[in-house]
Amino acid sequence: MRYVRAFGRFWWDFVVGDDWRVAVGIALAIGLTSLLTHKGVNAWWMLPVAVALLLAGAVWRPRKA
Repeated sequence: MRYVRAFGRFWWDFVVGDDWRVAVGIALAIGLTSLLTHKGVNAWWMLPVAVALLLAGAVWRPRKA
Protein backbone atom coordinates (compact mmCIF):
# COMPACT_ATOMS: atom_id res chain seq x y z
CA MET A 1 0.00 0.00 0.00
CA ARG A 2 2.93 2.33 0.66
CA TYR A 3 4.03 2.09 -2.96
CA VAL A 4 0.55 2.88 -4.25
CA ARG A 5 0.37 5.97 -2.04
CA ALA A 6 3.85 7.07 -3.14
CA PHE A 7 2.89 6.55 -6.78
CA GLY A 8 -0.26 8.63 -6.29
CA ARG A 9 1.68 11.42 -4.60
CA PHE A 10 4.20 11.42 -7.42
CA TRP A 11 1.48 11.90 -10.02
CA TRP A 12 -0.27 14.57 -7.92
CA ASP A 13 2.99 16.49 -7.60
CA PHE A 14 3.79 15.98 -11.29
CA VAL A 15 0.40 17.14 -12.58
CA VAL A 16 -0.52 19.80 -10.04
CA GLY A 17 2.94 20.93 -9.01
CA ASP A 18 3.12 24.34 -7.36
CA ASP A 19 0.00 25.90 -8.87
CA TRP A 20 -3.28 24.03 -8.75
CA ARG A 21 -4.98 26.79 -10.76
CA VAL A 22 -2.94 25.96 -13.84
CA ALA A 23 -3.76 22.25 -13.49
CA VAL A 24 -7.49 22.97 -13.18
CA GLY A 25 -7.38 25.42 -16.08
CA ILE A 26 -5.61 22.94 -18.34
CA ALA A 27 -8.08 20.19 -17.39
CA LEU A 28 -11.00 22.51 -18.20
CA ALA A 29 -9.40 23.56 -21.49
CA ILE A 30 -8.86 19.93 -22.50
CA GLY A 31 -12.44 19.07 -21.58
CA LEU A 32 -13.90 22.06 -23.43
CA THR A 33 -11.77 21.42 -26.51
CA SER A 34 -12.83 17.78 -26.51
CA LEU A 35 -16.50 18.66 -26.09
CA LEU A 36 -16.46 21.23 -28.88
CA THR A 37 -14.54 18.94 -31.22
CA HIS A 38 -17.03 16.14 -30.53
CA LYS A 39 -19.83 18.56 -31.50
CA GLY A 40 -18.11 19.25 -34.82
CA VAL A 41 -16.55 22.63 -34.00
CA ASN A 42 -13.01 23.24 -35.22
CA ALA A 43 -11.54 24.05 -31.79
CA TRP A 44 -7.94 22.86 -32.12
CA TRP A 45 -6.66 26.38 -31.46
CA MET A 46 -8.33 26.67 -28.06
CA LEU A 47 -5.88 24.47 -26.16
CA PRO A 48 -2.65 26.30 -27.17
CA VAL A 49 -4.30 29.65 -26.40
CA ALA A 50 -5.47 28.42 -22.99
CA VAL A 51 -2.01 27.06 -22.17
CA ALA A 52 -0.34 30.34 -23.14
CA LEU A 53 -2.80 32.41 -21.10
CA LEU A 54 -2.60 30.16 -18.05
CA LEU A 55 1.19 30.12 -18.08
CA ALA A 56 1.34 33.89 -18.51
CA GLY A 57 -1.02 34.28 -15.56
CA ALA A 58 1.05 31.88 -13.46
CA VAL A 59 4.16 33.97 -14.11
CA TRP A 60 2.38 37.29 -13.62
CA ARG A 61 0.87 36.46 -10.18
CA PRO A 62 4.15 35.98 -8.25
CA ARG A 63 5.73 38.91 -10.02
CA LYS A 64 2.85 41.17 -8.99
CA ALA A 65 3.22 40.19 -5.33
